[in-house]
Amino acid sequence: MSARTKARKRALDLLFASEVRGRSAVEALDEELADTAPDARPVADYTGVLVRGVEEHRTRIDELLTGYSTQWPLARMPSVDRNVLRLGVFEVLWSDDVPDAVAVSEAVNLARDLSTDESPAYVNGILGSVVRDKGRIGPGLVG
Repeated sequence: MSARTKARKRALDLLFASEVRGRSAVEALDEELADTAPDARPVADYTGVLVRGVEEHRTRIDELLTGYSTQWPLARMPSVDRNVLRLGVFEVLWSDDVPDAVAVSEAVNLARDLSTDESPAYVNGILGSVVRDKGRIGPGLVG
């Protein structure tokens, strides 16, 4: 498993757990970064980039997901899927060093490993639409 794949999984863990607990993912990230206990897991830099990026652009990301998700309102989506999609949209629109195909593939793999049988196809469909429309909704246009 690549370092970035591990960082994505850790970012998803932080986003998911924070949402379930009703707290800021950035605060949870900062706590993990500050943890100096001998058994503390190190936090990859890219995990921080993802968590901070998703939180910074979360309002716009959620607007886009609401627009592209015709089957499920955002609030009714499984929490894992919602947060996988947030990571994927962030990488597609704001991570210039990640090819779109890689962002989509990584999100689909997270959904395959951690969510329902239907989730990978759903995640692929939503992110495929975001990639298709990226020129119209790209980072220069999404604030």
